[in-house]
Amino acid sequence: MLVTVEDGVATEIHGDPSMPFTDGTLCTKVAHYLERTYAPDRLQHPLKRIGKKGEGKFRRISWDEALDEIAARLKAAAAADPETILPCSYAGTMGLAQYMSMDRRFFYKLGATLLDRTLCSSAGKFGLKATLGGSVGMDPERFDEARLIVLWGANPIVSNLHLWSRVQAAKRRGAKVVAIDPYRSLSAEKCTQHIALLPGTDGALALGMMHVLIGEGLIDRDYIAKYTLGFEQLAERVEQYTPQWAAGTCGISVEEVVQLAREYGSTKPTAIRLNYGMQRHAGGGIAARTIACLPALTGAWRDAAGGIVLTTADFYKYDHAALERPDLLAGRRPRVINHAALGDALTSANPPVKVTIVYNNNPVAVCPDSEKVIAGFSREDLFTVVMDHFQTDTADYADIVLPATTQLEHYDVHKSYGHLYMLANNPAIAPVGESLPNTEVFRRLAARLGFDEPCFRDSDEDLCRTALNGISWDSLKQTGWRKLDVPERFAPFAQGGFPTPSRKCEFYSATLEKQGIDPLPFYNPPAEVGDAELGKRYPLAFISPPARHFLNSTFANVARFREFESEPHLDIHPGDAAARGIADGDLVRVFNDRGSHRLRARVNGKPRPGVVVAPSVWWKKCAPDGGNANNLTSQRIADLGGGATFYDCRVQVERA
Repeated sequence: MLVTVEDGVATEIHGDPSMPFTDGTLCTKVAHYLERTYAPDRLQHPLKRIGKKGEGKFRRISWDEALDEIAARLKAAAAADPETILPCSYAGTMGLAQYMSMDRRFFYKLGATLLDRTLCSSAGKFGLKATLGGSVGMDPERFDEARLIVLWGANPIVSNLHLWSRVQAAKRRGAKVVAIDPYRSLSAEKCTQHIALLPGTDGALALGMMHVLIGEGLIDRDYIAKYTLGFEQLAERVEQYTPQWAAGTCGISVEEVVQLAREYGSTKPTAIRLNYGMQRHAGGGIAARTIACLPALTGAWRDAAGGIVLTTADFYKYDHAALERPDLLAGRRPRVINHAALGDALTSANPPVKVTIVYNNNPVAVCPDSEKVIAGFSREDLFTVVMDHFQTDTADYADIVLPATTQLEHYDVHKSYGHLYMLANNPAIAPVGESLPNTEVFRRLAARLGFDEPCFRDSDEDLCRTALNGISWDSLKQTGWRKLDVPERFAPFAQGGFPTPSRKCEFYSATLEKQGIDPLPFYNPPAEVGDAELGKRYPLAFISPPARHFLNSTFANVARFREFESEPHLDIHPGDAAARGIADGDLVRVFNDRGSHRLRARVNGKPRPGVVVAPSVWWKKCAPDGGNANNLTSQRIADLGGGATFYDCRVQVERA
């Protein structure tokens, strides 16, 4: 981003035209980031609760008063049992300094409960690690050269704009673009073909494709022999997964399975953009692991424009241990709480959580099974601190609220999961009001608690230097971006060299076998969506992908974007609507055993039959009924990585 500043005020924001991947373009949301930075309801001073939890009533206090009280509460809790303290952060910012540096040091030193941050991507990342060895893949910058592109659980117009421009360029050159998604998203509408499978059945489609690829010889036997492990066992395994079985499981036609497999096996180069939507169900990790086998079967990795990418994060060799300092635990092994099960943790953990600090996160809006999350934050014996830019749904339940800086107001260093460039974040303006970076808050708390290790005095620029692990921070902050040290035409696995234990693509994973998991790809179905008995009561699968103008719950309070989204709505297939007497524009109630939510029905052909879609995540206080999609979602954990299962959810819908 390039920010124009006049007299200390940011007046314009643009993409950097010199940066090759983003090429001067910002997404719809960030293009209006100054409206967020200077919003009239931006938090500018520390606040202390004066009303009941959830009412959102506060009075202004000083930083010293706020930090003194927080430090006193932390000191008392740590003296009794440090595991009663819970850091509750996620990825509101993903800059390494503000996301995972001074805060991690602080909580390690305390010996606090560890948070397993699982809401978004952990199932898919663990799945890819089993097959490819890590969060690695093809260079997204090369998608414009592919002849076949598969957008698998991906909606790049909304969430990956800079990849979408390359997909469009490839399509103009004659490439076929296939969307695999239960929902006819904005991206799917513009693809050559849309395969609308049932949620959570992506692994079944991949297995059916493998059956065709191997059975019809549409594979690269030389690549398989040199650079893969376990092909013979895989070939035997997939004999049972016929196209007829896959089609029946996915709710699509046999022709769609066979055609996709044949085109995938006969087109060079072929690129798959796998995204996180498809791994948010009970079998999501194994599904991602299975799909990741496809490029090695066909030798797609031989070309820089071939392969698969979910995330490129593990190509970055940043020094996370030096940044986070887990050695400060000094041999202690605190308990771990899964973020996806926060509702249970706040209501029934033993020992109970007594103090929580929430930052980069809005759990009341974004965590599953909202009613339990709210019940937890409503406890009078829970002392809650929220650090944020705005008074979020979660902040309404806080005892103390602290104003945080935005990206325009602090130093940071970023890696990416969607390209191969390191990024510096320089402050363009002074902090608005009395807001402070997360790092500075934890520095001040560390001083109050008497933590005397030198690492608690590191500046933000020191943290950036530490993360970069020998790469010049001073140089990076001058240029803003720098490509990783990889070839211009980066085909990472053209000659094997996968970061797996065998250095090969592992169709057979001994790592999974040691965990008691089937070492070969198999179909691991969604829990609720695959439950026929539950389907008698709740016959519709419910998914809640990102609304175009929201970034999870970020931006959902900005007036411009709320106006664009109008109101919470539910897309429903005409057949499903007719069966329930629902007309376009009706107010409907979506419900299951966990809760309910009222939305405006949009009767259209976007969801496939049997699926309803609520673009999300609305702040609860901005919704007419005070709810959102997570009133309905489950705390169930995925098969790998402890991942959340937001899209493994059954509901019923009725006119309200």
